[in-house]
Amino acid sequence: MHAADVVACVAVLAVLVVSLLSNALVLTCFACSLEIRRRAAGLFTLNLATCNLLLAVTNMPLTVLALASGDAHPGGDALCAAAAFLETFLSANAMLTVAALSVDGWMAVVFPLSYRSRVRHRDAALALAYAWAHSACFAAAAAGLSWLGYHGLYASCTLRVSSTFSSSSSSPSTTSSSSSSTNSSTFSGVPFAAFTVAFHALTFLLSLVVLCVAYLKVLRVARFHCKRIDVITMQTLVLLVDIHPSVRQRCLEEQRRRRQRAARKISTFIGTFVLCFAPYVITRLLELWPAVPINQHWGVLCKCLAYSKAACDPFVYSLLRHQYRKACTDIINRILKRRSMNSSEEWQRANGPNTVVQAMELPAMMKECTT
Repeated sequence: MHAADVVACVAVLAVLVVSLLSNALVLTCFACSLEIRRRAAGLFTLNLATCNLLLAVTNMPLTVLALASGDAHPGGDALCAAAAFLETFLSANAMLTVAALSVDGWMAVVFPLSYRSRVRHRDAALALAYAWAHSACFAAAAAGLSWLGYHGLYASCTLRVSSTFSSSSSSPSTTSSSSSSTNSSTFSGVPFAAFTVAFHALTFLLSLVVLCVAYLKVLRVARFHCKRIDVITMQTLVLLVDIHPSVRQRCLEEQRRRRQRAARKISTFIGTFVLCFAPYVITRLLELWPAVPINQHWGVLCKCLAYSKAACDPFVYSLLRHQYRKACTDIINRILKRRSMNSSEEWQRANGPNTVVQAMELPAMMKECTT
């Protein structure tokens, strides 16, 4: 086993563990928090976490198995084809859901007062229905054309051109047979190339354009509001001539942080999307030209980056936000409170009641137990 394969195997395992834990935590917060469920954006985060969790369960273990054992058919052909179908469907669904989240953020910033009336649960459900239909069409088309299976360049079950061609043009001449096989391979590769370009253009490129347009509008609105706040702050500092220099300095630093905060968040949203998906998509497109050599280690690295998006999304879109932090705190408090109550009940059984009220209530409780 090559050292690069060992590193890739460990990296995919780490991404798998983080994806499972973080996305499961997002789903738990959604189930336990009424505040999160009230917002239409909660449906988008729910769908995104579900897609990432299913991808971590179905595809990443097969990649680890392929890297560790060198098996070209991890789990068998049928299981690999099913995993490739889910990978195509879930990756496209996750990209479109991220684009929907960017539109939701733009609506929340541009129309803050009428946001709840403009973006309702019904609208979010319609957007998700389109994302599911869009993704299912591409996955079903690839399955119908037998373009799903194990791809050695990425050590994963994903889209790949069928290696078997029709043998209807058999000829007694060897030269004629090889020529017809080459023509058949070329003819079969053209539809796959068209499908690959259409798939990535209507998923990755479309989502990237929506992300950039929506978040640049958000940044423009945020900078406009920052300028208004800065004008009010500077007028206040001019009027307060007796203000302490340290207070003035803190106000100016808060201005600077306010300007950078929106740009930092938007660069995180767009940057993680591009960093994780762009190398893989570009490699898939370059792969269509046989004259371009692609190293297998590079292909595995691109696939690891694509997998890492499933581990980044819970933190970028959910767990670092106030509602999810509050939900996590409530869950931890419930668990600790339940444990403390169980421990106090065990202590009472072992040592008896520790208060006068509990001592007075104990005979009645024993009587109820006996009856």
